[in-house]
Amino acid sequence: MKTRFDTYVNPQRPWYRTAPFYIVLAVLVIFLVVVLIAQFTGKESGPEPAASQSAAGATASDDPDAQIKALIERRDADDPRAIGDVDAPVVMVEWTDLRCPFCGLFSREILPVLKEEYVDTGKVRIEFRDVAYFGERSASASAAARAAAKQDKYVEYLQAIYARAPESGHPDLPESELIEVAEEVSVPDMARFKEDMKDPQLVAEAEEESNEARRLGVQGVPFFAVGSTVLTGAQPLDNFRGFLDQAIEEAS
Repeated sequence: MKTRFDTYVNPQRPWYRTAPFYIVLAVLVIFLVVVLIAQFTGKESGPEPAASQSAAGATASDDPDAQIKALIERRDADDPRAIGDVDAPVVMVEWTDLRCPFCGLFSREILPVLKEEYVDTGKVRIEFRDVAYFGERSASASAAARAAAKQDKYVEYLQAIYARAPESGHPDLPESELIEVAEEVSVPDMARFKEDMKDPQLVAEAEEESNEARRLGVQGVPFFAVGSTVLTGAQPLDNFRGFLDQAIEEAS
């Protein structure tokens, strides 16, 4: 029996085969080469063990999966835009737009199951990247979500936005609705929220995260990555289970 997700199913694929990733990887490799040259041509020679560690680091830098993990994983214990153990063996990153209907489907129908089966059991950490792919309204919504994050209400805010989202089309999300959602999820200081959501810096952060995502090859949302392997679009639950089970097995 077909589900509404079937049309959007895409196979898992190595992320590092995309051209944008090669550009980012090349920049990172050049940076590492410069660092290594500086280490070996400095006026003072380091002790023997330090040199060995540098060589080991250079070898690790050749691993595309390790490189992409270094680029996309935050693993910050104080990060309000994440759920799960900071030391979980697997980190799944989701790029999402608050005006994206299929991001809403994932939030409502898939995320609660993944949280119960993988996040709450300590197997997976999920980190969110809210981007502004659908214009200025998306940027304003992202700024509002980040304002909620300042009061540790980011995930609740995201889920509340998606709970009221239509199954197709992009909701307008006017300022009045963004404030209403903040009240709905009990953001503690509403005066501060209203001030923060208009902070140009938060809008700029959303736009910069969008630009960074495009440089990495994220052409649409929702987009999910575990290291160099990705899932794109709103997919069936079993696809996510297979995706995460494979990542957990490889991490063990």
